[in-house]
Amino acid sequence: MKTPENNVEILAPAGGREQLEAAVRSGASAVYFGASDFNARRNAENFTDDDFREAVAYCRERGVKTNVTLNTLVRDDELSRLLQVISLIYSSGADAVIVQDLAAASLIKKFYPELSLHASTQMAVHNVSGALALQEYGFKRVVLARELSLKEIEKISSAVDVETEVFVHGAHCMSVSGLCYMSSVFGGRSGNRGLCAQPCRLDFKNEKRDHALSLKDMSLVSHLKELRDAGVDSFKIEGRMKRPEYVAAAVDACVTALEGKTPRLDALRSVFSRSGFTDGYLTSKINGDMFGYRVKEDVTAAAAVLPELRQLYNNERKSVAVSFDFNVHEGEKASLVMSDGENTVHVSGPVPEPAQKLSLNEESSKKQLLKLGDTPYFCADFHAQIAPGLMLPASSLNAMRRQACEELSEIRKKRRDPKPGAFVPDFGAPRQIKETDLRLRFGFASQYFETPACGRYVLPLGEIYRHRELISDKLAAELPVLIYSADEERAFNMLLELKKDGLKTAVAENIGALKLIKDAGLVPTGGAHLNILNTAALLEYEAMGCLDNTFSFEMSFSDMKKIGGEGKVGYIAYGHLPLMRFRSCPQRGPDGCGECKGKAKIIDRRGAPFTLLCSGKRFSTLYNPIPLYTAGMGEPETDFRTLWFSYESPERCKAVTETLLSGKKPDFPVTAGLYNKTLL
Repeated sequence: MKTPENNVEILAPAGGREQLEAAVRSGASAVYFGASDFNARRNAENFTDDDFREAVAYCRERGVKTNVTLNTLVRDDELSRLLQVISLIYSSGADAVIVQDLAAASLIKKFYPELSLHASTQMAVHNVSGALALQEYGFKRVVLARELSLKEIEKISSAVDVETEVFVHGAHCMSVSGLCYMSSVFGGRSGNRGLCAQPCRLDFKNEKRDHALSLKDMSLVSHLKELRDAGVDSFKIEGRMKRPEYVAAAVDACVTALEGKTPRLDALRSVFSRSGFTDGYLTSKINGDMFGYRVKEDVTAAAAVLPELRQLYNNERKSVAVSFDFNVHEGEKASLVMSDGENTVHVSGPVPEPAQKLSLNEESSKKQLLKLGDTPYFCADFHAQIAPGLMLPASSLNAMRRQACEELSEIRKKRRDPKPGAFVPDFGAPRQIKETDLRLRFGFASQYFETPACGRYVLPLGEIYRHRELISDKLAAELPVLIYSADEERAFNMLLELKKDGLKTAVAENIGALKLIKDAGLVPTGGAHLNILNTAALLEYEAMGCLDNTFSFEMSFSDMKKIGGEGKVGYIAYGHLPLMRFRSCPQRGPDGCGECKGKAKIIDRRGAPFTLLCSGKRFSTLYNPIPLYTAGMGEPETDFRTLWFSYESPERCKAVTETLLSGKKPDFPVTAGLYNKTLL
């Protein structure tokens, strides 16, 4: 159900209690924050279990919704703990849970369906198909990828019944969220597990610029009304690692803009920016002007505005309208009824006495009862029936008011009763693998070759479309990991045409691509970018008809050996791993692509070159220069292993395949990646 146009939500980050109060007191209508585990900002202050319950209660009392971040990938051995955290979220009275892993989504659907499911931006939903797939699954809201234009956002929002949420201010990840593996590959600190070390902010260089992997912060505050008109339900502010003054400034800017006034963007920039702001994605001005990094001037600018910004949240915000009905009659206890429109409390006071001097009247009682002080309440309606010639001391009126406020607050903060029981994962008997098949994935048709040892070949959809003579029962089409709106219908039609030519199978690297493949009547298989790290998520994809899946290359071999499920599973055994996916390509200058031929180098601070490869000017990919190679490194028994070729020469592809099949040691530098590590 979409939100009414004029009820658009301002959703603020809360990394800790100070930030939470700053957000609420500055005018946020909702906040998002994490419990102690399984959230994508594990380095934020976050909340202990008791503090978490208090944080939710604080928001409920003030009519502010709470969206809890549970948006990391989990391992099988963490599923029981995951359910404990979900139980905490449920019993606290929180409104919604933001998830990335379908394991978390499946547990919420099964045990706590009262919680609203929100799809994290880590799911990389960037087209109508992705949003519809999640709507069919049971999600109530989709947090759209940051890289979308206003036109693309409007197209998605108008095509679905689920709510859409869009980031309107804060840091821009260089990579599309959920598709960045740089931090984990470099140092074992996975962004998909909430521990991103932000290596991209270091000084990578190319021929265009220094800090070639660092974007300016986004700010769409001046576009809020356009976004509202486009059907967006929630405006999200990034920044759970930021200070409370930043949160207050961002919320205040959004509130001011929606009121039709001019927001204080200068203060917002001063408190935090990276060489200023950009709206490049929203306005389709994706060029070199989007790049920026934090400089000394950015750091020193904050000191001047912090005292002023603290004033935004020094005092309690009067956010909850209440009504009072006060009655005083001779010989009866005084009564006060207080209501917020949904909840009502009745408080009794003493029996009034005959007035000696001044009689109690509506004006004097109202003046005393409406001293609501440090509460979130303000009086929207006051009625009094007071018999003449009576009096009550001010202390009695104050006591009645305090009691009414306290009782109403307790009702508003009310938690849910916990549900009994524990979850013990049962994934069936261990897998019985008869034979491990070899698969060859090629980035280009020019690399393609056949060998009797291979059971399946994979080529990008566009390459097969141009080389239909390669179609066979063994060939699968790999859909692009990113299919933006302009190409969505074309990709679907290509699948339909290739199906007529005999294509039977296609690889999905995104949940939106999975829907396209199924709707085209082809057999779907899951690629590594689905980020399958546990059995529960695997079972969900199998239930969607995806009975052949490649594990995430962030998954350990030891975990693969214990995995459940019924379909076929495998892993990438060789390949230059894709570290990042860019819509704002580092090679782009003020004039766009210029003379770029689609392949370039990014150099790190130690001089190591990283290949940057363009995909039809739709997006580009940064690859790890040292290839993954697992032969002889304790590989698990799986149904298949894939040699994942990207930009290698045809000769290199054949040589690597021969080396692996012969059992020889490779004559080139290799890495075992994350397979023999336990991901943090």
